[in-house]
Amino acid sequence: MARKVMITCAVTGAIHTPSMSPHLPITAAEIAEAAIGAAEAGAALVHVHARNPADGRPDQSPEAFEPFLKVIKQRCDAVINITTGGAPTMTIDERLRPCTYFKPEVASLNMGSMNFGLYPMLARHKDFKHAWEKPYLAESEDRIFKNTFKDIAGILTACAENGTRFEIECYDIGHLYTLAHFVDRGLVKPPFFVQSVFGILGGIGAHPEDVAHMKRTADRLFGDAYHWSVLGAGRNQLPIAAQAAAMGGNVRVGLEDSLWAGPGKLARTNAEQVAKVRQIIEGLGLEIATPADARKTLALKGADRVNF
Repeated sequence: MARKVMITCAVTGAIHTPSMSPHLPITAAEIAEAAIGAAEAGAALVHVHARNPADGRPDQSPEAFEPFLKVIKQRCDAVINITTGGAPTMTIDERLRPCTYFKPEVASLNMGSMNFGLYPMLARHKDFKHAWEKPYLAESEDRIFKNTFKDIAGILTACAENGTRFEIECYDIGHLYTLAHFVDRGLVKPPFFVQSVFGILGGIGAHPEDVAHMKRTADRLFGDAYHWSVLGAGRNQLPIAAQAAAMGGNVRVGLEDSLWAGPGKLARTNAEQVAKVRQIIEGLGLEIATPADARKTLALKGADRVNF
């Protein structure tokens, strides 16, 4: 049987601002349609953030998530993964609120404090519709995305009590060792879902050797107790997905990570990116995992045990 590859689609995130693309989902209705379209195109998991519908600012209030969570669950079977990353400008308590309230099957979890440089985007984007956008990008030059050991332990404890498992986001090699630390403490149980992130300024680069190094290190630390997935930022999205799929990994795409569908061409939908990576995966002779496959692989509790 062909190996099955899980596709995650991160539909809006908190990196890009509304002025960068007219296709970035902002309202609850747009986020729901983006997630449903991604699922219909082949995504087994959808990773969601919320935004203020008036100006597109990242919004981590449960009230911002509730309208689209219910719609996505009603209209497709995809595993819904709620962020605990929120935005680097938020406190850990703000970031944690949606997951403790909605008790999702999967939550994302960043494995370390880091520089998270968005300010180079100002060289490509000059005109902004909303007053918050330019300072949000510019101030990232002097901003730390805070994820201390205490923060991580708090998220693990709070979410694990609800049976939530984690998409463990590792932006550098040291983050894998941080995960191993929490495994040793008994706060994370296998199977681990390790999402390696490439190409964010402040994290590991996007060279093929970086991808291979991340995989080798995770193999050594976790053996067969983990499932590996990758995301490449910006133009790195599809090349890194192709490399990882060929190496036995799973993939993540979506407008959170890249606005593009090709050189100079904005992606019109998240589903467009899912379709492109699906073509690569199937071209390698591999199959696409269904949501049921993902739930079994990741030992999830099931959609009937969430609070939405």
